[in-house]
Amino acid sequence: MNVTAQARELLRRDTTWPFLVPRQRAVDVSHQVILYVEGLSVSFDGFKALNDLNLYVNDGELRCLIGANGAGKTTLMDVITGKTRCDSGSAWFGRNIDLLAHDEAAIAQLGIGRKFQKPTVFEAHTVYTNLELSLKGSKGAWSALTAALTGEQRDRIDRVLETIGLVNARYQLAGALSHGQKQWLEIGMLLAAEPRLLLIDEPVAGMTAEEAERTAELLTSLAGEHTVIVVEHDMEFVRSIARTVTVLHQGAVLAEGTMDQVQNNPDVIEVYLGEDA
Repeated sequence: MNVTAQARELLRRDTTWPFLVPRQRAVDVSHQVILYVEGLSVSFDGFKALNDLNLYVNDGELRCLIGANGAGKTTLMDVITGKTRCDSGSAWFGRNIDLLAHDEAAIAQLGIGRKFQKPTVFEAHTVYTNLELSLKGSKGAWSALTAALTGEQRDRIDRVLETIGLVNARYQLAGALSHGQKQWLEIGMLLAAEPRLLLIDEPVAGMTAEEAERTAELLTSLAGEHTVIVVEHDMEFVRSIARTVTVLHQGAVLAEGTMDQVQNNPDVIEVYLGEDA
């Protein structure tokens, strides 16, 4: 199979694709917590993006992070995935993996997948090939493009296609998909690599109401087998999926609880949601 120039360029400049090297370490969730973030602080030119932040996420949980622009949501995800180094604090994946001791590629291999707001799929390849490229266990990107799939791998791709609702689009070029379908495909690419923790950034931005409803169903279905952390500004969407909501403000946790609890929290109303909440 020939590799397009687009695929070569994406692979050259992005070392975080989870299919580059198979992950090897098992995460210890014997205490039912998969993510421990404690005392995390990050400063940029004197501005504290994170300020002694503490966050604990249970294994299999669907957690929503909300907060105004500049509250620290993106910086937190950057630290968890190794893109940004912190000034102080700790971040552990389960009880046994110190995330601060690993780089982006290693963290992806350990089972943490991240989806950015703008989908980054291989547009010149089919939906099926995008998923094939993302399969866990490849020895490298080039072998992933040329090696024959095993029966187990084909079955996994079929299951992912079913999960993301793109069975009938399997041989369609990714570039021809709608915006919502591209978002689902990228989630599928993460799923193909079998992550334990998914970080999803603003999944319904730019979607139609119908696409947003389908995305809510998709993310809800993933919780349990996976742990899902969603960053989103659309409060109606958050309400439709959230069991626990964490509100960030000025780099720290302002409030945490159900959507009703945080929407009725006076501090949250004052600094973020406004009187209309």
